[in-house]
Amino acid sequence: MPGPTATPTDTATPTDRPAPAYPAEREQLIASLRQFVRTRGPDYLQDPNISSIGVGYRTNSGPEAREIALQFTVDKKVGPEELEALGTTAVPESVTVDGVEVPTQVIERTFAPDFRVVAETESPVRKRRLDPVVPGVSVGNAHGPTGTIGLLVFDRADGTPYVLSNWHVLHGAEGALGDRTVQPGARDDNRVAQNLLGPLVRSHLGMAGDCAVAAVKDRRFDPTILELGVAPTALGEPQLGDKVVKSGRTTGVTHGVVRRVDTIAKIDYEGAGEQLIGCFEIALDPGHLPADGEVSSGGDSGSAWMFTGADGTATTVVAGLHFGGETAGNPDEHALACLPASVFEKLGISLDRPDAEALEAVGGYNPDFLGAELRIGTPELHEKIKHDAFRLDGSEVIPYTHFSLAQSESRRFALWVAWNVDGGTLKNLARSGIDFRTDPRLPGDVQVGNELYRNNRLDRGHIARRADLLWGSAAEAERANVDSFFYTNITPQMDDFNQSSQAGVWGRLEDALFAEVEVDDLRISVFGGPVYQDDDRIYRGIRIPREFWKVIAFADQGVLRAKAFLLTQNLDQLEALDLDEFRVFQINLGELEERTKLRFPVALRKADTLAVPEALTDRRPLDTPADIQWR
Repeated sequence: MPGPTATPTDTATPTDRPAPAYPAEREQLIASLRQFVRTRGPDYLQDPNISSIGVGYRTNSGPEAREIALQFTVDKKVGPEELEALGTTAVPESVTVDGVEVPTQVIERTFAPDFRVVAETESPVRKRRLDPVVPGVSVGNAHGPTGTIGLLVFDRADGTPYVLSNWHVLHGAEGALGDRTVQPGARDDNRVAQNLLGPLVRSHLGMAGDCAVAAVKDRRFDPTILELGVAPTALGEPQLGDKVVKSGRTTGVTHGVVRRVDTIAKIDYEGAGEQLIGCFEIALDPGHLPADGEVSSGGDSGSAWMFTGADGTATTVVAGLHFGGETAGNPDEHALACLPASVFEKLGISLDRPDAEALEAVGGYNPDFLGAELRIGTPELHEKIKHDAFRLDGSEVIPYTHFSLAQSESRRFALWVAWNVDGGTLKNLARSGIDFRTDPRLPGDVQVGNELYRNNRLDRGHIARRADLLWGSAAEAERANVDSFFYTNITPQMDDFNQSSQAGVWGRLEDALFAEVEVDDLRISVFGGPVYQDDDRIYRGIRIPREFWKVIAFADQGVLRAKAFLLTQNLDQLEALDLDEFRVFQINLGELEERTKLRFPVALRKADTLAVPEALTDRRPLDTPADIQWR
């Protein structure tokens, strides 16, 4: 049988205990095997003939025995003499995990994403434009394959409604974040303009799953799954033998039984290559066999598998997100599904919409953050540039969670960003599952999206540092985490920006302040943005700023202090991407006002007491945070 050669620790010895038969011991063994698959599974999948590894009951052990096995699926079973020609090696007859000998089983089976083009079926309602939008119906990228809406979900931080489906349905190898999505999918109705659903917001293809979400714009929505009649309320974790049901665009409602868990499948995605996907496997439910024998088929990708009750009806607990099945000609009918907890964590989504009042209570930059007596307003625009600021609801100040900004219509980046930092309540949150996106409140022609950053060395650099914004309550910090990725808070910077700017001085200014000064109440206010110059280099039709500024304000024993910094980068060789070293200088507010055409509050100007030579060429750049003059 094909498969990897076992290491000495894999092979069974006479002292190994056999696999347990009692429920409690079996559960402990499954937990050990789960860890084994997660840590060792990717190594086994290096073998070109192995398509997956997972935990299941031996298919020939009979219903009474229910013998646990480590199952390998292979593209083709061969004899020992053919192993070398196929570039594969033999699977051991058993492996030892935590002192227990576990038999292996090799099954001939291959997998493919479930997005094949199929003929019309008996449920045309699933392929029509629906308002309200519901799970279980056709959806897709406007220029890609067609699949199924699995669930209606919400952004964990700001409550934006999304449809959840697969990466290969909403994104695909040729797609990009921000792409238009349609309901129904273009394969079912090619009238794209009429069927627009919303932009692709986030996606992931990897161990956490094959998953993506798109916003729901100008369409009503209902979370009740078509023909199942339930609106999901919780996420579950599938176990061997669990009964599940799904509602898909192609095969409609079908039932299944979980037959392998803690599985890693190796699947070849067209245009994206081989991917390892964490998942579980579903077989036909003998008690609810489909009329055509298909538990799933092309176009069902993205369907939500729901756990069923004793009577076979769907519960409100999500079991998984369907993404694949057997390849054409494979007689073993089965389906693959991603684990819901991993998908929801990766995409930053929830089944529950955050409380609207709590979200509205979170404001932007707070001028009284350091105390009413130390009030610091936002920068004012000089008359020469005041006309250039985009106005949202009549105001040039655009609020986000813990920060605000003014946006240049001509340059399409921020004129300034102002943010508050509460060092005493900072949270350590991952950026996992959060993608850069344009602000839907602003027109697309006044903000730069991913068209500037694709396929080059330009990084999307935060102006208001993400780590600075993650404070307050858990809900506030999560919403600020998401808000920090709006393109309005982003400017183009080279990919070695922090590394080249003197060991990351620019990105460590706030940390350096907290390390050197006893800041009152651990609170600071920060301002930053690009310096716009008429001779800034044009790249992809956009003028790229080559200087950036930052001002940090803080209270030191009740006294307001302010420090200003300038970072310069030479972009003259942008096409060749061969840049000079970034340089960081400490400057004063007066000089910064001249460069930026901004007017800072009087209190802030008085708080800056730095005396420097007039020309940058007469000054020494900051090599380390120790060079900064904080007092």
